Order: sequence, then C-alpha cells, then structure tokens
Amino acid sequence: MQTMATPEIIKPTPVPPTAGTKPTTIEITAAAAEEIAKQRAKRGTPDASIRVGLRGGGCTGFSYVFEWADAMRPTDRKFEAHGVSIVVDPKSFVYLAGMQLDFVKGMMGHGFKFNNPNAKGSCGCGESVQF
Repeated sequence: MQTMATPEIIKPTPVPPTAGTKPTTIEITAAAAEEIAKQRAKRGTPDASIRVGLRGGGCTGFSYVFEWADAMRPTDRKFEAHGVSIVVDPKSFVYLAGMQLDFVKGMMGHGFKFNNPNAKGSCGCGESVQF
C-alpha cells in the first residue's frame, strides 16, 4: 500500500537570500491578499487557495497559471500570508521561488502582478514570460 505525501505548508518570512542561495518562498502582498479574500468571499469557498504556476506557451515560452484550487495536490507547496494562501506545484516553483504576488490599481486598470526575479523577459502584452 502506497502512502501519499503530505503537502508542505510554508509561512513566508521576508528574509533576503544571501549570495549563492536560492529563495525558498513566495511573497503575497497585503494588496494581493485583500483582493484574493474579496474574490474568495464572492465565490463562497472560504477554504479555497489560488493556484499559481506556469504553462508552456505564449509569445515568450511560458504563461502564468492563476486559478482557484479547492484542494491541494500531494506534491504542492502552500504559502500563507494575510489570511489567504496560494499553492504551487514543484515544477513551477523552480521558476517562481522568490516571486512576489501583488495587486495593483492604476489609470490603465487593475490586476494581479507577478514580480518575478527569475524572469528574463516578457512579451509586450504581459501575458507570457521568458526564463
């Protein structure tokens, strides 16, 4: 009989990585958490998380995945802050470690912003990213 791995839950602590080390967390800003909580309440699923990941495709090679996750997968990593959580699969985490998920409002509209130090570039439309 095979046992399933227990998902890892990580509460981020903002500690800058030292030279030569890789980040081990994803930061959720207060603005992003507020918007996630608002949308989660509208959806009526108080225990849901946001799944953040990468999918092949787009102008520059990858596009971000941003969708609701009602349950964690056994290999997911979970990050919690400000009363909300996001989950990330292990393959995506390689490219997302150290990222900050933010929510911005401006004259051109509003939306979630992926501040990803691992990205080498992105396309003009902002929908895909290059690593």
